[in-house]
Amino acid sequence: MSTLVNLPPLPENVVIRQLYLGCLSQASYLVGDATTGRAIAVDPRRDIDEMLTVAADAGLTIELIVETHFHADFLSGHLELAEATGAEIGLGAAGTTEFPSRALADGEIIDLGGVTVEVLATPGHTPESVSLVVRPSAGAEPLAVLTGDALFIGDVGRPDLLVSANIPAEEMGALLFKSVHRLMELPDDTMLLPAHGAGSACGKSLSTDTVSTIGAQRLTNYAVQPMTEQAFIDIVTEGQVEPPAYFGTDAALNRMERPLFHEEVPTNVLDLEAFDAAVADGAAILDTRSVETFALGHLRGSINICLTGRFAEQAGSLIAMDRPAVLVGDAAGVAEATLRLGRIGFDNVIGALLDPEGVIATQPERADRLSRLTAAEFTTRRAELGDQLQVIDVRNAGEVADAPLDGTVNIPLTRLVDNLDTLDRNSPVAIVCAGGARSGIANSVLKGFGFTDVSDVLGGTSALGIDAACTLGDPA
Repeated sequence: MSTLVNLPPLPENVVIRQLYLGCLSQASYLVGDATTGRAIAVDPRRDIDEMLTVAADAGLTIELIVETHFHADFLSGHLELAEATGAEIGLGAAGTTEFPSRALADGEIIDLGGVTVEVLATPGHTPESVSLVVRPSAGAEPLAVLTGDALFIGDVGRPDLLVSANIPAEEMGALLFKSVHRLMELPDDTMLLPAHGAGSACGKSLSTDTVSTIGAQRLTNYAVQPMTEQAFIDIVTEGQVEPPAYFGTDAALNRMERPLFHEEVPTNVLDLEAFDAAVADGAAILDTRSVETFALGHLRGSINICLTGRFAEQAGSLIAMDRPAVLVGDAAGVAEATLRLGRIGFDNVIGALLDPEGVIATQPERADRLSRLTAAEFTTRRAELGDQLQVIDVRNAGEVADAPLDGTVNIPLTRLVDNLDTLDRNSPVAIVCAGGARSGIANSVLKGFGFTDVSDVLGGTSALGIDAACTLGDPA
């Protein structure tokens, strides 16, 4: 469930609701006029029930669904919400879609009968990016600006995600420089409402705050300080984290007609025979239980990603989006996992096995365990094995640069599966991260891919006395 964030007091006719989802660091918005009951939805998720409930509670009818850009980190709910409401879908004029959509021109005014929303073209994160300036009435001073991924609290959107589409980061960075300066021309007291907060891979220094002002950013945001265009490009492209592997897929899917997601459909419960058949056909086994429980006993070949962290992002990086999956865990965990996977477009969940402990108890030959080392045990093992021990650091490159651990190979967790062939499957492996969460996941990945002598370090580099400068909101 997302959090309905309390915003500063607004004029009586203005309705702005921020629905913030912490596990994806993503914000959706409802903007409307309380007098006329007309509203727009901005950057909705695929599970649309909350948005519909919030609109109904405010007495608003959603007439238009606006995407600030083609999102890469989640599969937007514009098609689901359009089906439910009959609303048009709008996006920046530089974007094209397979589904019917309305091109929103720079300077266009969306009139809600009193409240107005002005479209500003703010390319740079993507070519079609727009921001939305909200005024209580036509010609009034701006009240708020919804900036999508152009301007964040404490940061700006990264301009390098389209390099794989042959659009250079330098070119996008130059556009972003102009867009950010255009946004900074708004009055200081204009409320700033971005699409993401801390933990998002769409930037590198995002604040844990989800509401700010243009004036506050003028004072505190490193990327809006006086500098040349080239200096801006250099500073915002430096030290970006490796994006999750599914980002390119979602950016493409958000342009396309695709099957709709219905959150009320339950996950199919599998018996052991059906589970085995699915795995034999190539399905990944995704165990959603805690790493502590998983480490003590799990079905051989399983990947463990628990629900307390950035489950969807990690699953989308470690399991190919076109590969089917079977879930393992209790009924509540499986339902939550299915929902979170659906939010990123991972819809190929065949079903779930709800009693792994029972299977292990009756068929112990199917069970495996994780080897987990304390910091002292890791130090001893490293001294004993020397160069024979492969130490894999799954932190992001920026974390490693800030707090290096000598003699390691750095493979960020989001790129681990793509780099398995660079590792020696016949030599022992120890895995570290900042606090132990990501290394536990990586341990299960290597075990699932047939590595036999794998351990992870409990407490990570923190337990080893190395302070890692993690990105705010990042998993440990």
